[in-house]
Amino acid sequence: MNKDQLPKFDELMDPTIRALKRLGGSASIDELVPEIVRLLNLSQELADIPHKNTGRTKLEYRSAWARSYLKSAGYIENSERGVWALTTKGKEAESVDGRQIARDVRKMPVARKTTKSPGLEVDVEEEGSDVSWQDRLLDTVQKMEPKAFERLCQRLLRESGFIEVEVTGGSGDGGIDGHGLIRIGGLISFNVHFQSKRTKSNIGSDVVRNFRGAMVGRADKGLIISTGGFTLEARREATRDGAAPIDLIDGRLLAEKLKELKLGVRTTQVEQVEVLEDWFSKI
Repeated sequence: MNKDQLPKFDELMDPTIRALKRLGGSASIDELVPEIVRLLNLSQELADIPHKNTGRTKLEYRSAWARSYLKSAGYIENSERGVWALTTKGKEAESVDGRQIARDVRKMPVARKTTKSPGLEVDVEEEGSDVSWQDRLLDTVQKMEPKAFERLCQRLLRESGFIEVEVTGGSGDGGIDGHGLIRIGGLISFNVHFQSKRTKSNIGSDVVRNFRGAMVGRADKGLIISTGGFTLEARREATRDGAAPIDLIDGRLLAEKLKELKLGVRTTQVEQVEVLEDWFSKI
């Protein structure tokens, strides 16, 4: 499929407002983008066109730009948890003109612009930007040896509250790289099997299905941790009714968790994020 068949970022502004209204006025990115796909009746092939080797789709990148401009124009806002919501201005708008918003925002003083979405890199083909800290971090992680990345995932889970985390990856493991226990409220424990995917591409639904098949009868939940992304079909498969639930951690969320847990990442009070490349080489 040709990426030029996808709506441009300014053409996604009105669908973003409409999608948020359909979702009750607020939504996470994982809810918002699929709703835009349904709203515009986009084909799965078109929605899953990758953006270079970033692990994100072209649609996700253009949607990020649309949100950034809408935020600068005062139609939407976002929380630190990545939830986007309509402002009063956005709720009152029956429709918006994306091209006019883009022109108006570009005329704003630099101090008033907010044309970058937290946790999402911008589309350099459309706007141009410096490499983000998330890009640098994921590039560093993707250069790790497979076993080292498995150990990083093990450390990530331990730091997140898992216990008895063990890496078991090897031939004949059915895609299972390890397992651990997560205890909720100090009372209820869940056995979780995980798979680590060090990739720049988007993972499809077949990977999710195969992993579920390998963990059935062996775990309560599954977790796939990837440095890349997941197609919309993969996300639907992960939460399919009647099937064992699988949580998906994509590169964007992985970067944020490493930053939150201060694993190979140092932040300052002004949010200058430094990737400690030597830290990853010693895993």
